[in-house]
Amino acid sequence: MTLDNILASLFVDPHAIKLEGNRLAGKARVLDGPEFHVLGLTNRSPLGVDDAAELAAQVLAIATATDRAPILFLVDSSSQRMSRRDELLGLSEYLAHLAKCLLLAESAGHRTIALLYGGSAAGAFIATALACGTLVALPGAHPEVMDLPSMARVTKLSLDVLKEKAGTTPVFAPGLDNLVQTGGIARILDPKQPLSAQLVALLHSAVDVIGDDLRASLGEARGGRTKAAAIAVQASEEAQRHE
Repeated sequence: MTLDNILASLFVDPHAIKLEGNRLAGKARVLDGPEFHVLGLTNRSPLGVDDAAELAAQVLAIATATDRAPILFLVDSSSQRMSRRDELLGLSEYLAHLAKCLLLAESAGHRTIALLYGGSAAGAFIATALACGTLVALPGAHPEVMDLPSMARVTKLSLDVLKEKAGTTPVFAPGLDNLVQTGGIARILDPKQPLSAQLVALLHSAVDVIGDDLRASLGEARGGRTKAAAIAVQASEEAQRHE
């Protein structure tokens, strides 16, 4: 689906969502549903310090609003902007700040839902889509926390070894189906049905899909991460015993 088709399938007045450069911003009412604050990245654009700072400021403004309207974050980006300027300005801190602002908005009562409709990778993916309380996607989306050549450089494992592991372990593999299996993506939306109804249903669905961050539990149930949930529980119990 194109961005225009997505907005038309979601909102009563899709023209209320404005495109500024490669950033989306606005507030619109979902068809047969509530109003949403809408933010996002489009055109497979990289996420640099300028866009991260602007998006963080917009999220902070929403977090302090009294309307408690949920946030829909539309994502179609590449990775973080890997330029000398951005790195010297402390890009990692800007990305962390944006992620923390989204967590703050969620804790302040604004549900945060990311819709991945294109690509996203690395720091940009982590600071936007994965920083939201719930991540959903459309078919054809392509998320990558880290591609295999980059993973080979970091882990010092050969690319052949990583390709072999990616074939059997979704944690090592990029792509939509693998992120669903590990629990990173809660569900894939059906583009043949109105997206508005699916978004409203998601907003009011049970807590095992939205609300508390239960990605590890979803990953365990789907067989993509069989140990993460148990280890998280054990770590929490150990921490409580030593308080």
